[in-house]
Amino acid sequence: MAELQRRLVAFAAARDWQPYHTPKNLVAALSVEAAELLEVFQWLTPEQAERVMEDPESAHRVADEVADVLAYLLQFCAALGIDPLAALAAKIDRNEVRFPAKRRGGEGGEIGERGEGGEGGAGGAGEEGAEEAVRKAPVNEDRHSSE
Repeated sequence: MAELQRRLVAFAAARDWQPYHTPKNLVAALSVEAAELLEVFQWLTPEQAERVMEDPESAHRVADEVADVLAYLLQFCAALGIDPLAALAAKIDRNEVRFPAKRRGGEGGEIGERGEGGEGGAGGAGEEGAEEAVRKAPVNEDRHSSE
């Protein structure tokens, strides 16, 4: 993952795109790419959505949009010094405590009021683990070069 982040940063640097790759611009582009991924599924029934990868044209489009979303997410994380895998691991750890698995026989926790995963599953904000994710992030030497 870190190597892909480095390649994306180098790709942008080779084209002098760093002034445009601000956290605000990168997260906006991430949102647009996520919407383009959603567009593939917009009018599909649940059954059609389950089979979307069976059609080569749809499968190619889904894979391309997933790549775009991931590329912008990795660039966003690089710009802010966030290790995305450490951030995700910390979020899963918090969610496992907040939303314990249902146990048979009525013991244990219940699914949270907002459904499984609360705050969008692995998404959402949280302080615990966030500092750790930033400390483990790959260094982006160009991050402050435009300041």
